Amino acid sequence: MIYSKSGMFFNEGKKYLLERRVKDRLKELGLEKFEDYYYLLRYSPDGEEEFRALLDEITINETSFYRNAPQMEVFQRYLLPEVLKVKKVKQLKLWSAGCSTGEEPYTLAILILEVLGAGISEWSVDILAVDISQSALKKARKGEYGHYTLRNMPLHLVQKYFLKDGPTYKVREEVKKLVRFEAMNLLDRSQTNKIRGMDFVFCRNVLIYFDTEARRRVVASFYESLNPGGYLFIGHSESLHDISRSFDLVHFPKVIVYKKNERISAVTFHRPLVLWGEGMYLMNRPCSRC
Repeated sequence: MIYSKSGMFFNEGKKYLLERRVKDRLKELGLEKFEDYYYLLRYSPDGEEEFRALLDEITINETSFYRNAPQMEVFQRYLLPEVLKVKKVKQLKLWSAGCSTGEEPYTLAILILEVLGAGISEWSVDILAVDISQSALKKARKGEYGHYTLRNMPLHLVQKYFLKDGPTYKVREEVKKLVRFEAMNLLDRSQTNKIRGMDFVFCRNVLIYFDTEARRRVVASFYESLNPGGYLFIGHSESLHDISRSFDLVHFPKVIVYKKNERISAVTFHRPLVLWGEGMYLMNRPCSRC
């Protein structure tokens, strides 16, 4: 049921986690049997609401601002300026897929503000941040965080873009207005088919929840959403190997980014094209062969 409605897949090594979370829900509801809980989910008028509560339990919302600093530096120093430079219309669109409690999209908004500076007023910037967890989205919209989740963010950015209120750090309105949050199931094509014209897609440490077929469907949605030459960031330990042949790999020190390949030809080029400087290059070959 969880797989059919959300696409989340629990293999044998992770079933203990699912069982523990379901037991927590049984205890909360005063139920004794798994069968009773299944009946509630399937047939009760409150089933949909309870299913959302279960998803909140089984999705891990551990994240932080400026997570995976090398990726953020590549985005800010190289790829964002490159995309801005070739824009004919001053419109920038990003998709944070699996945004959890908002740290990732707010980080992206801050970096965009840093790059554009006073010129931000000339641009239309839209960061679409989506997640399947309603409780995570509620916290994200509030935009209030503790010190620990800011541990990786450079201090000068914390001081510039957050208001400190006791132990709480509040995201400033100039950052919040660049981000809109929506509830979304990444496997629901009726939702993802509406997303087009993206310059960047960030889906980091989310694909691990899906099996291979679901990953292919999700990544296909990302490809279709991206503008020609748009970029996809995934988790540093994740790969599109055996998932998609529709992206080129762009290599940086400690970072690999996937660039939308408009050619998708049968020709494979194995010589790298050097870009931007030493140690940064594009491999013109399907990512499933790397």
